[in-house]
Amino acid sequence: MQIDNIIASAVARAVEALYGTAPKEGSVAVSPTKKEFEGNVTVVVFPFLKASHKDPVSTGNEIGAWLVEHEPAVEKFNVIKGFLNITIRPSYWIDVLNHITETPGYGRKPVTDASPLIMVEYSSPNTNKPLHLGHVRNNLLGFSISQILKAAGNKVVKTNIVNDRGIHIMKSMLAWLRWGNGATPESTGKKGDHLIGDYYVAFDKNFKEEVSRIMEAEHCSEDEAKEKSPLMQEARRMLVKWEQGDPEVRALWEKMNSWVYAGFDESYKRLGVDFDKIYYESDTYLEGKELVLKGLEEGKMYRKEDGSVWADLTGEGLDHKLLLRSDGTSVYMTQDIGTAKLRYRDYPIDKMVYVVGNEQNYHFQVLSIILDRLGFKWGKDLVHFSYGMVELPEGKMKSREGTVVDADDLMDKMIESAREVSADRLKEFPADEAADICRMIGLGALKYFLLKVDPKKNMLFNPKESIDFNGNTGPFIQYTYARINSLLRKAGCTEPQALAEKPVLSEKEIALIQKLADYPAVVEDAARSFSPAVVANYAYDIAKEYNQFYHDYPIMKEEDEAVKKLRLLLSAETARVIRSAGELLGMEMPARM
Repeated sequence: MQIDNIIASAVARAVEALYGTAPKEGSVAVSPTKKEFEGNVTVVVFPFLKASHKDPVSTGNEIGAWLVEHEPAVEKFNVIKGFLNITIRPSYWIDVLNHITETPGYGRKPVTDASPLIMVEYSSPNTNKPLHLGHVRNNLLGFSISQILKAAGNKVVKTNIVNDRGIHIMKSMLAWLRWGNGATPESTGKKGDHLIGDYYVAFDKNFKEEVSRIMEAEHCSEDEAKEKSPLMQEARRMLVKWEQGDPEVRALWEKMNSWVYAGFDESYKRLGVDFDKIYYESDTYLEGKELVLKGLEEGKMYRKEDGSVWADLTGEGLDHKLLLRSDGTSVYMTQDIGTAKLRYRDYPIDKMVYVVGNEQNYHFQVLSIILDRLGFKWGKDLVHFSYGMVELPEGKMKSREGTVVDADDLMDKMIESAREVSADRLKEFPADEAADICRMIGLGALKYFLLKVDPKKNMLFNPKESIDFNGNTGPFIQYTYARINSLLRKAGCTEPQALAEKPVLSEKEIALIQKLADYPAVVEDAARSFSPAVVANYAYDIAKEYNQFYHDYPIMKEEDEAVKKLRLLLSAETARVIRSAGELLGMEMPARM
């Protein structure tokens, strides 16, 4: 019972009845009426002028009069220029609220066997370093998009591709051999991903020093010095040995990767994200090599004199893309080709969504073309969910220089900040409950702040701003939820029931019901645009709307029992929708704060 759909359908019937022709599909635009005008919803009448052969005001008046006579939900209307503002009959809003109350899983469509299957790839970590702030945004976006797509009625497979091979992994392995002295997570007390990340940084530090010495001693350029670097040459030899299956290199690789995986699992669990299927580049790159070599045989790729294999994409307005190095080793593109083949073999995917930052726009443009060229019909249909980078007030992060914001440290900091700002609120709470609430607040603040921004935009993450209990923040929404739950507990309202009576509604009560009625459309919009920000900002808007209502209208002191029941039901349904929206964002909602 979405009012927008009811009005859109009624307007379409009105146009056909009045002017003898049905409006084009999608031409009936219904939106909330601006606060400075009278009405609940507004319809733009300009698309109907061709059918009416009249000016906008006359057309709007004719359609409005037809709606008042034929659509029970419409009480009255007014027309301002080309905009038809419609007031919904107050008693109808009670029916809307009752419909919300009686709808299990309100705002979400059921998933059936016939639902499309969408695979969402996110995270994609490298096993040479721990997760950092950039990974946090990626994981939160990917997980939230998956939740939203499922709520919109799709079957969803959440997947991860772990980049567990390549020159970067060899760098950390070589550094551990050179300077690790047999260090393990147990002997150092460090998470495995943190330990390996230290050696990745150590490699870069020593590599730079080596390059500087070569440049000074041999009077050569930096690029020439990098090519001559014994460290880099040894790392490349190690990669070749790895691809040849050298037992010693493979054993070291498996041991160090196992440390990293244990660390990743701990971070994922804290962050509240998970995966249905994990692929590993070490398994998929061979599939990619096989496809590339087959494409070479069929004349779809070409080989240079040095033995490297390339794709000529100049016909598509791009350049030439390396697919296999001269020594036969693979690049990321090769791995992604192989991974795509395995995924479509494993699942009957209708749509593939890659959640990867906008610095990889070119990569996925090329991947789509090459997959299509290799004969995979789904190549053209892949979706690159390209999101902006996240930076700190201090500037950009560089993992090889050790200047990243570690994901675990960030989560610790957010929880500690929540503990500091909540100290007075939680001083009477049992210690274990207070600690859990601080965890929810801290991580909720982090998740909401990263998800409320249009994902396509670059953003600045400010931890202090995110933890505020006022304004457009996660804690503000969580506090609203906890406030409502406290109210319902005091009222003994554990299982809200639909209203039998229809009391007179105030404007704020109507506005709140209308906001609740928007939720299904919000979920659909977020799924269509792959944007958790749509859900996040809706959650803030409805929390803000509720707090204004709560401030202006007494609930527990209300003497009219029918009105009191209405306001308690409104409160309960607002809490239910906030909790549902929070679940789509991966946010937990404390029952009390």
